[in-house]
Amino acid sequence: MRPRGFDSLENIWMASDFDGAFAQYVKVPASEVFTVDCDWTDVELGTIPCAYGTAENMIHRARVARGDHVVVTGASGGVGSAAVQLALRRGATVTAVAAGAKAAQVLAIGADRVLDRDDDVVAELGAESVDVVIDNVSGPGFGALVEVLRTGGRYASSGAIAGPIVSFDKRTFYLRDITLIGCTAWDEPVFPSLISAIERGEIRPLVAGTFPLERIADAQREFLEKRHVGKLVLIPPPVG
Repeated sequence: MRPRGFDSLENIWMASDFDGAFAQYVKVPASEVFTVDCDWTDVELGTIPCAYGTAENMIHRARVARGDHVVVTGASGGVGSAAVQLALRRGATVTAVAAGAKAAQVLAIGADRVLDRDDDVVAELGAESVDVVIDNVSGPGFGALVEVLRTGGRYASSGAIAGPIVSFDKRTFYLRDITLIGCTAWDEPVFPSLISAIERGEIRPLVAGTFPLERIADAQREFLEKRHVGKLVLIPPPVG
């Protein structure tokens, strides 16, 4: 949420800055409520806001366009699987990076190619072969991801699940005019664009499993096992 409007990057996050995300009821400003005209269930719509919004913000800021070659790391996770679909929606070619055991599921959502997360991306793709990297993994593989970007390439990230401290050859960064884009606050077009994608049938929900709200601890344990592809959805008790 942007309390000072979209001219400021100041932002407030439900569940991070205030409680309410894991609740039966929550109060938010009316400006944060959106109507979606579709036949999706509430469970399916529940897969969208955080993961797809985060992915769409990175795709939007990195200016992904038709004909781009995009690498998406962590492609079996909620944000990564969303980024695969959203890059494909723009006409990009997508190379996904995921655990080998999940390769078939990532291909099933449309990725053109899947690399194992232990693969050497430079050896597999070649230096200066990629237009955009969407990376929420980071860690030791960060330097190689910069190496595969061609001149004028864009790197966008909103996370670092494999480790926040990285090293890379800074000469690659400036000699190739690479843009590094940090993404937290969503830009104004992000959520309306997602709604349009839903209503036009251009993306689909990836429900990996559901849990009643009172079993949130079980859901979190399953999340930490990292065996799923897509999103786990909590279902609140019925109103009444």
